[in-house]
Formats: sequence, C-alpha cells, structure tokens
Amino acid sequence: MVPPLLLGKHRRRRTSHLRQVEVPIPSEVPSTDAMFLLLRRLRMPLLILVSVFTVAVIGLTLAPGVDADGKPNHLTVFEAFYVMSYTATTIGFGEVPNAFTTEQRLWITGSIYASVVAWAITVGMSIQLIQQDAFRNALAAQRFRRKVRRIDEPFHIIAGYGGAGARVAKALDTKRLRFVVIDRDPSRIDKIETAQIDVEPPAVAGDAANAAILGLAGLGHRRCAGVLALTGDDLTNLGIVQAVHLLRPGLPVIAWSKDRDLAQGMRDFGASAVLNPYDRFGMYLTLGLRRPITLQLMFWLMAPLGTPLTDKSHGIPRGTWLVCAQGVFRDEVKRDLESAGYTVRLGDPECGVGDVDGIVGFVAGSDNDTINLALGAEVRRRAPEIYICLRQSRAAVAPLYEAFSPDLVFLATDLVARECFARISTPRMWAFLENIRTHSDAWSKELLDRLVERCGTGSPNGWRLVLNEREAPGVIRWLQHDPLTIRDLLRNPDDRETFTPVVVLALTRNGRLVPAPEESMELQPGDDLLVASPGRGYVAIRDTLFNEAVIQHLVTGDDVPTSWAWRRLTGHRTTTELARK
Repeated sequence: MVPPLLLGKHRRRRTSHLRQVEVPIPSEVPSTDAMFLLLRRLRMPLLILVSVFTVAVIGLTLAPGVDADGKPNHLTVFEAFYVMSYTATTIGFGEVPNAFTTEQRLWITGSIYASVVAWAITVGMSIQLIQQDAFRNALAAQRFRRKVRRIDEPFHIIAGYGGAGARVAKALDTKRLRFVVIDRDPSRIDKIETAQIDVEPPAVAGDAANAAILGLAGLGHRRCAGVLALTGDDLTNLGIVQAVHLLRPGLPVIAWSKDRDLAQGMRDFGASAVLNPYDRFGMYLTLGLRRPITLQLMFWLMAPLGTPLTDKSHGIPRGTWLVCAQGVFRDEVKRDLESAGYTVRLGDPECGVGDVDGIVGFVAGSDNDTINLALGAEVRRRAPEIYICLRQSRAAVAPLYEAFSPDLVFLATDLVARECFARISTPRMWAFLENIRTHSDAWSKELLDRLVERCGTGSPNGWRLVLNEREAPGVIRWLQHDPLTIRDLLRNPDDRETFTPVVVLALTRNGRLVPAPEESMELQPGDDLLVASPGRGYVAIRDTLFNEAVIQHLVTGDDVPTSWAWRRLTGHRTTTELARK
C-alpha cells in the first residue's frame, strides 16, 4: 500500500528563486464592502419598512370609497401605491383621485403612524451604522481603491508614515513624484490631509505586512515602481519584503532595519536595499572625521531640493572616543570607529560622562533626548575642544539641538529618508554618491565649488539626460560631423562666455561610470549623463539639446538663425546643412 503522504501533489524542483508558484495578488480586504455591510445591518429595518408599505397599499385598495358621482369605488393598486408614497413619507399631497371616505381616512391614519415608526427605525439604524468604524473604514477603503486605480503615472508605496515616511513623502512631492501611503495608525493617515503636500496621496490605515493591504495599495498596479518599508518595526518590514518578493518579484523594495539578522533575511528575499540607520551613521561619522568635505557634499546632494548647504564638520586626529550609549546603536558605532582606527571607550548614559582626559570625540546615544543634551553639555563645559556627536530621538526637539549646535547630530528617520529619496528619485544619483566616498576631500571640494558657483547654495535637483534622438536630437546631428565638449554643451545661449546653472555630475559610457568628468571631455552619442541643476535647470539647456543652430553658436560663436525659414532667407546654413550640400 502506498503511504498517504506520497499521494500528495508532486513537489516542484527547487530553483534559485524563493517564489515557486505564481499566485494572483490579493486586493480584497475583509469587511471592506460598504454595500454588503449596509444591507446586512439594515436588513431587518428594511423588511419592516417594506412590510408596512405593502400592508398599507393592500389595505387602501380594499377600503371602500366613492367616485366623483358618489358611486361605490375602490382605488387601484397603482393609485393606492401613489397615495401611500407621498403620505407615508410625510410629504402630503391631498386626496386623489377623489375625496376619501371615512374608512379610507381611518386606514391612512393608521398607515401614517405605522410608516413613521418604520422610518424612525430605519433612519436610526442608518445613523448608527454610519457612526460605526467598520462601515466608515469600508467606505474609506473603497475610496482608496478608486484613487489608486486612477493613478496613471509611476508611483511608490510608502509603508509607514512616521518620521522617515513623512520626510520621504514630502521630498517626493517636491519632485512631483506620486506615492501611496499605508500606516497602521489612523491618526497618522489623518495628518496627511493637513500636510503641506501639493497632490494629496491615496492613504489607508492598515497592516502593511498584510498582502491584501499591499494589493489594495497598488502592489499589482502596472504603474507601481517600488515599495518603501519604513514602518519602524523590523518584523513588519520583513513581512513587507517577503510579500513583495513572493507576489511580485523584481519590484524594487527598500527596507529599514536596525537588526542585522533580520536585515539579512530581507536581503534573502531580494530587498533592493536594507538601511540600517545605526550602521550607516557610523559610516558617515567616520567619513566626516577623515574627509569632512566629502561628507558635506554627500549630505547636500541627498537633501531635498533647495536645502541650504550646511557647514562642514572638522576632521580630528586619531585618538580615543567615549561612546555613552546602549544596545545596537552602541555596538554599531563602536564597530565603525574601531574599523577606522580609533580607540573606543564605552560608558553608560545613566551614569554620566566620567573621565574625559585624553578623549578626542564623544557620542551620546541614549533613547532620551534630555539625557543626550545633558551629557553633551557636561562634555562641552569640561572640555570644549572635544568633538561632540549627539543622537536625536524625536523630531519635535530639533530646535533644542539646533541651539546647542553639536558637531554632528544623528536622527535615524532623517538619515533613512535622505537615502531612500536619493535611491528612488534618481537611481543614477545613488551610484554616484556611493562613488563619492572613494574620493579625496580635494576632489570633493572642486566639485562642490563648481556646484555652488553654477547652482547656488540650495541643494540641486539631480536628473538623467541620455544623448539620443529622443532627448537630444540637435546634439546627435552635431556629433555626426563635429565634436562637442561638456563645456560647450553647458554654455549659456544668451551669452556663450557664461554658463547655464547646470553641472554634469557623472557620465556613463559603455557601462563605465566617470564621476565629475572634466568639462573638456568630448561627448559621444549614447552617453548617459547625471545632471544637477536648480528646479528649472532643464529649461536652460533645452534649446541646446534640440537645436543644432544653437550648438553652432555655442561652439564657434557664429550667429545662425534657429529657424529654417529665416536661414533660407538670410543665406545662413548650419554645419549639417553645409555637409549635406
């Protein structure tokens, strides 16, 4: 006899993908059908109301009446229904088609009282239903579903509208990028209505790790460009990563995790990036100590459009650091400082600072902002020359940290939001930022000075420009017969001795990234440029990209009419037209 377990479905051969079977993405959340809830809760009141109307109509047709000549007569069913429709609803219209007899009036009187009671029960139950959270949530879910279905441009799903999620949402809104919000806390969803966001995003309260909630938010939508798991709870974020990978593999997902083991689990499920704010802070801290200008440039380029350029931190010699922190944050900072060659001495935030002799740097990293500020004040009072880094736990106390002005402030939600924004707003930008870390401060200063000179002190907008027939047809025609350098491309058409507010941050050619290319470098068709500019920087070079006559003026200084008809009248020719002749 064959064992029963062997009669089951034959198991598929294992593959390198974690998803073995393709399943549809669920989007139906239980108890979200408002019509179903309405009919179920009002079933009895509606039955009572229909019964009263039915009995009233039948009784009125049976009640004896008279016609206009005083002969016995009965109302038809339609006439009785018509009379009861305006009578039982307390509208009142008169006695039609003829004056009623006493019997008919008695019946109508009883029907009025009965219908009023039925209407009162129905209206009361309706008001009670409207006030129930289940019905209101069902209506909200249906409105949310309609809003998501109507989105016709790429959007991201932001799971978690806390500190990091709200910052990412605001930054995406400044670039006119669409997004959908999920958060477990309804009060956070309510705050979206008062947030200073130009286009109100679809938002729903629910567990983002629930596959149905993700489906409701547009996980299966053809325009969904990615998911951000920023709930602040590592297990929930892992659940989101698992749901995305198993239901829609290949869709980019960025997750926040403070636990290294759970972070590895997220990577196993194909997370595009897992951000550990404690580990990333340690990396940025050591980078700022060794190359402060490079860190200043990175943070500025990661910031939302128009963010002022902050002062750079100052590097400090190797020595001993005092880290007053607890838990994972303490371990991550200690690991990064030691890997950078610093000696680390640990302290307990609740026991005070202790001895600061021989200390070159201090980190206060408790979960309490009051304690961190107190520890920082004690260090500054006893040894003002020590490099002070404070961990900020709540965004509400930002003015206090700004007034205290430590050398470096760590706010986990701000760091995560900056990296998320840099990764999804312009993917090429993140590859460039990772490359910046390998360069010297001298290289970073040269690029930073160029950016400030061209774009101002507000953080620029990063965007992609590919030299092809669709995005730069004028450049492509020019390159067919003459070279064009980056410097000439960025000249100002109104005054070729000056430059437009545009800087080429990186050039990718044949899969090779060239960061901050020299402006004397000649361009080639197919070059992929990462460009930085103020908000409307593209407008400044649009004519150059599309009009070969403008390029000829920028390269040679010749004034060539941009209009074909005017060139025919004046006898001028572009170099391409001359080459064709």
